[in-house]
Amino acid sequence: MNTKPSNTVAYFFIAVIFISCIVKSPPPRFSQDKSLFEKETFMSSSGEVLPYRILKPLDFDKSKKYPIVLFLHGAGERGSDNEAQLTHGVSTFLTEKYRTEYPCIVIAPQCPKEGYWASAKFTRDKYPIDFDFNYSYEITPALDAAIELLDSYIEDEFTDTSRVYITGLSMGGMGTFEAVGRFPELFAAAVPICGGGDTGSYNSETAQVPFWIFHGDADGVVPVENSRKMYARLMELEADVKYQEYADINHNSWENAYNEVNLVPWMFSKKRK
Repeated sequence: MNTKPSNTVAYFFIAVIFISCIVKSPPPRFSQDKSLFEKETFMSSSGEVLPYRILKPLDFDKSKKYPIVLFLHGAGERGSDNEAQLTHGVSTFLTEKYRTEYPCIVIAPQCPKEGYWASAKFTRDKYPIDFDFNYSYEITPALDAAIELLDSYIEDEFTDTSRVYITGLSMGGMGTFEAVGRFPELFAAAVPICGGGDTGSYNSETAQVPFWIFHGDADGVVPVENSRKMYARLMELEADVKYQEYADINHNSWENAYNEVNLVPWMFSKKRK
């Protein structure tokens, strides 16, 4: 009996092996290696120590001008290891497409364990949490240091000062709203995710900053009403604002937001006048 496999069968097994190699091959190091974010430490003028990671453009050239992005992580990533702040969201800027098409500098500071990006007052007696947003409260040392860190890079000749952006999730989303509320002159666009802010402090000056706001309608930690109110206020001020609310999504709406194919192109299209 002839036991030699037919050409068809042989080709089938070759194809299976080939596909298997493709499926099992790890993603390119280029898009996954968070060590590309260099480790640095910043001390503010008030003595606040802020670990941070910085991602520089491919073939970084100090003679060129680059946009800069300040990324603010959530409360769960606070600490001093200079690692945890890269857990969520910021990997978007590591993808080959964005590094090639939108070269930029990304700064990701780490908030101290007992610190907070936002000055909001709250208790964890119930969920979703009831936040008191009021920008008449003193700015937190962590946010103050993050802005001072950002300023130190804005002063560098390689930074395009007309294209400074801010984004953050959860606590970082609140910090994003607050940073714009306190320093609107700095930013060309803002992307707060599952955050909230002080609607009463927003005015015609803050409305000059374009916003794309994200939230999940089933958020059990930070009420979706927080983002709805900020969106309504910005609409009232006739701002350039977009709002994306995800149905049946809980507090992890950043997973959807940072995968929006138009998000990064939208952000980098904005320039401060």
